[in-house]
Amino acid sequence: MKLMLLFAVAIAAPQLTLSAPAALDSSEEVEVVPILRDDRVHEEDGRFNVEVETGNGIRLSQSGSPDGNNGAVMQAGQYSYTAPDGTSVEVTFVADENGFQPQSDLLPVAPAFPHPIPQFVLDQIAFAAAEDAARASAEDSKET
Repeated sequence: MKLMLLFAVAIAAPQLTLSAPAALDSSEEVEVVPILRDDRVHEEDGRFNVEVETGNGIRLSQSGSPDGNNGAVMQAGQYSYTAPDGTSVEVTFVADENGFQPQSDLLPVAPAFPHPIPQFVLDQIAFAAAEDAARASAEDSKET
């Protein structure tokens, strides 16, 4: 009986059909970008260097080595390309225990603080610091 029930549920379940991705229309032209240079050096101690250049102006230069402290890989390099609007993009980067740190004139920068801190706020901060110091001093004198 259980087998019949399982069979009935299997037949009633929606059928999933998968289809292959649509092929490119033969009239569509695909740009083939040649790789002009692809130099990779991997040392046995984990150090590496990669230099790649493509026919459409993309360039990547990257090197790295294992960090002896925690086994992470420290990396540094740069890449460049031309954006669709014609802007030349150049990015240098370091990737280490502090994460990926890119630098470029095109990356956004946080705006400067919009106004000076008002004096009453600075006074309140100083007052709170004085209270903390007085409390710490009183606790130290109780312990001795």
